[in-house]
Amino acid sequence: MEPQFFDQPGGFVGKPLVRVEGREKVTGKAKYAAEFALPGLAYGVLATSPIAKGKIQSIDTTAAARELGVLAVLTHQNLPKLAKTPDTPEGKKDIGAPMGFLPLTSDDIFYAAQPVALVVADTLEHATYAATLVKVTYAPQKPIANFHDPKAELYDPEKVQDGKQKGHTKRGEPQDAFASSPIQLTATYTHPVYNHNPMEPGSTTAHWEAPDRLTVYESTQGVTRTQSSLAAMTGLPREQIRVITKYIGGGFGCKGSTWPHTILTVQAAKAVGRPVKLMLTRPQMFTSMGHREDQSQIMKLGASADGKITSLIHTKQSTTSPWDNYAEPNSKIVDLLYASPSFESSYELARANVMTSTFMRAPGEAPGSFAIECSMDDLAARLGVDPIEIRLRNYADHDYGTGLGVALAPAKQLGAAGVALLEALAAP
Repeated sequence: MEPQFFDQPGGFVGKPLVRVEGREKVTGKAKYAAEFALPGLAYGVLATSPIAKGKIQSIDTTAAARELGVLAVLTHQNLPKLAKTPDTPEGKKDIGAPMGFLPLTSDDIFYAAQPVALVVADTLEHATYAATLVKVTYAPQKPIANFHDPKAELYDPEKVQDGKQKGHTKRGEPQDAFASSPIQLTATYTHPVYNHNPMEPGSTTAHWEAPDRLTVYESTQGVTRTQSSLAAMTGLPREQIRVITKYIGGGFGCKGSTWPHTILTVQAAKAVGRPVKLMLTRPQMFTSMGHREDQSQIMKLGASADGKITSLIHTKQSTTSPWDNYAEPNSKIVDLLYASPSFESSYELARANVMTSTFMRAPGEAPGSFAIECSMDDLAARLGVDPIEIRLRNYADHDYGTGLGVALAPAKQLGAAGVALLEALAAP
């Protein structure tokens, strides 16, 4: 099938487009993951840790368990066991887990608001109140907040993103090229944590229709990925697990993985023998489905007197969790956009008491392009040249990382078509 462009005859400009799900959404008929009411449905509510690091010394669930409507109070002491957990590299890979730790599997506390108990009751109100009655005694320890923390120790990972990317890459002799460049620019760009909070919070409804057949209503960007993760953790064949996502109220990356609340709901449904629904609260969204990590990018750009780039050196420092080497892949876009005969990228991580960060809208491209584009603006200002002109002088006609030309050629063609369209629209 040939691609159809907006600006071509027969395209989409000037025509109304009927959204497939439009009528259902505006009339309130669209059913999201939290809106499936199953017979015998119970509700799960998480009790979470107020400390960021330490040990659970004791948990008293007596008061919560005897409250009206409570079916179970699950902790690391009585949660049904899983066939596989992500606490080993092999387990994490097989599951496709977003982080190498699963709450309610030990007495360790690694981050603030980590779940320590899951209360299941016949109504949401009963479960919510009973969760406040779970009494936990902690032995707190001094946490590390982020990579800026004086106690944090930066290290150079061999690989990041579960081995998908090297922690250090180099092309040419960027340090020598930078040192000999007539123009040398160095800047640091610092970003805080960006939290995921789409309109629809994370939600799971789990129903064991039989001991070997599971149906999950989930707010996810990837039903087959969730199916595979649940199959690995429960030990069921994939074909015995059904994941249903009719609509999704925003995802942006946080709903691309199977987070702890999902498998905890599945385990809770198994424990009580009834369908269980767990809906993350808005505050819990800040601590349950990942985030874009806080980071600093040190950008060094060397250029000739006429503004041609001679060297790009990009160093990213960021925070990761106690278990994972996750780093947003900023360097890829830095190496892709402009022609540079030499390039070097390094990732430096520090373990802190946070959950593992995750994909967030344009992962790597958003913060990485910010760093390189700001540096290009600085170069234009240094030379007194128009910012567009300085970019044209450094236009990359192929991917310098791979040597392939296919990556940018279509973009160039589409750009030319866009300019032609603008000229046509501006014509009298």
